[in-house]
Amino acid sequence: MQDDFLNDMPDPTEAPPASVPMEPADQAVQRLERELDDVRDRHLRLAAEFDNFRKRVSRERVELSDRAQAAFISRLLDVLDDLDRLAEGETATSAESLREAVTLIDRKFRKELESTGVERIDPAGQAFNPEEHEAVSTLPAPDASRDHEVSATFQPGYRFKGTLVRPARVQVFADQGQA
Repeated sequence: MQDDFLNDMPDPTEAPPASVPMEPADQAVQRLERELDDVRDRHLRLAAEFDNFRKRVSRERVELSDRAQAAFISRLLDVLDDLDRLAEGETATSAESLREAVTLIDRKFRKELESTGVERIDPAGQAFNPEEHEAVSTLPAPDASRDHEVSATFQPGYRFKGTLVRPARVQVFADQGQA
């Protein structure tokens, strides 16, 4: 069977059949040079198109960031207006009403921050986590079960959409031999 296959193969030393026209060498070279020029031209156009795309995406990214910041600022302007009204208020305002106004403004400000993805970290009473907390002092643990527990938060930490922005600064219970 293999012999039949070999017998069907054309002899490489024989000239091609007359039915297949041969292109003259100089015409083949000219055709190939034109094809090469076309490919180079397409490559240059594609490179320029990609460069324009990269510049456009960069510009759009900056514009998107600016729009997002402007939207966030516009949401905080209500809080700023409330603070301005409080500062311009009557001098005869009682301490209690002033405290209540500041509390309301604080709540409004925190609500706006939370709506943008800001999360407050106040770990008092939780296990110390060095990835989210910064221990600034230690306190002897009242019992072994409270070892490495956060006893107090000096400064809350914050996350923005899951990314730590600032660790919480805390005081931690620790056994006498450990810090």
